[in-house]
Amino acid sequence: MNQGKVDVLLGLQWGDEGKGKVVDVLTPQYDVVARFQGGPNAGHTLEFEGQKYVLRSIPSGIFQGDKTNIIGNGVVLAPDLFMEEAQALEASGHELKDRLHISKKAHLIMPTHRLLDAAYEAQKGKNKVGTTGKGIGPTYTDKVSRNGLRVGDILDNFEEKYAAHKARHEAILDSLNFTVDSVEFAKVEQKWLQGIDYLRRFHLVDSEHEINKALRAGKTILCEGAQGTMLDVDFGSYPFVTSSNTICAGACTGLGIGPNKIGEVYGIMKAYCTRVGAGPFPTELFDETGKLIRDLGHEYGAVTGRERRCGWIDLVALRYSIMVNGVTQLIMMKSDVLDGFDTIKACTAYKVNGVLTRDFPYNIEEGIEPVYEELPGWKTDMTQFTSESQFPQAFRDYITFLEKELETPIKIISIGPDRAQTIVRD
Repeated sequence: MNQGKVDVLLGLQWGDEGKGKVVDVLTPQYDVVARFQGGPNAGHTLEFEGQKYVLRSIPSGIFQGDKTNIIGNGVVLAPDLFMEEAQALEASGHELKDRLHISKKAHLIMPTHRLLDAAYEAQKGKNKVGTTGKGIGPTYTDKVSRNGLRVGDILDNFEEKYAAHKARHEAILDSLNFTVDSVEFAKVEQKWLQGIDYLRRFHLVDSEHEINKALRAGKTILCEGAQGTMLDVDFGSYPFVTSSNTICAGACTGLGIGPNKIGEVYGIMKAYCTRVGAGPFPTELFDETGKLIRDLGHEYGAVTGRERRCGWIDLVALRYSIMVNGVTQLIMMKSDVLDGFDTIKACTAYKVNGVLTRDFPYNIEEGIEPVYEELPGWKTDMTQFTSESQFPQAFRDYITFLEKELETPIKIISIGPDRAQTIVRD
């Protein structure tokens, strides 16, 4: 942690790396936790004191004392889903109103954005991206085409603005010959408008001013990313990506922070690799090993419940992610999932149309053959360990191997889903 700097925490793979748990573990060191991009398709799961929570839009620092939590301008917010999420947290005893601040510049996901999401996916046929149908892509599309509806708009002449945006969307849906169930839509819209009223109860702020004033006051800030680097709209496996910049630079644009204010960059990875939805995945396993990793790791989407595709760790993609993010520290999650394996594989290079490379290429959809190095497994249940000194030698060797390949230190290791199952290395 650097005084006068913000630290950034983000995923290095295709999302689902376990960011929520790590934010929760790190939050005691920070005064402010700020989410900088993404929408409610990103479920951050936290487990502690026998309870399990799934956060979709609210920063994962919300459970820790009197910390300020900020939803930044780079986030797209669905008022109805936000209301559900916030009310569930309030019902479980977590007070939000004073501790959660929402950027006026964050864009709103409208009910018609979800219809557009479904319509666009249907148009693509077999080339579907595999979106979660939450309306996130169409909301970001409206944002960059300067047609967006923002949180700040709910404070002034909102009904007229909403009606104009809705009418524009309905015209697009008509042009796509997309059939809308008007009765069902009316129910969704009613709940969405209730969410708008609920949203007005919160602190709606100019988050860029709030964050920079906090920095000048000597406060410590942790920026929380959603999804993962390989889903970044510029640097991920395009077009099978999300609609925002998931990389470290997204913290600057998604919160209003100058690049000279970035301190530590925590990169989170699993000890293996997963992916949800469509898109290329060079190290994917289609055999019993892949199914076993999925079962042992409970690899199902926190929000959607979708099965995650599983494979061995991909060091080519990780080196690329570390480079574009400027990662200073690595955090390895779900090491315990591999506790029972005789051997562990790691992809150290690709053969692209027969040519060996350690660089991540422009296209990974065809002609990619992963080159693996095989390492002995540790065959030890590590879930009850409380210190690094208890690690078996084979696991120590795996860590050393990864650090050498990735040229970045692994500082934190997770050996289970609970907050307590986290080991910070010396």
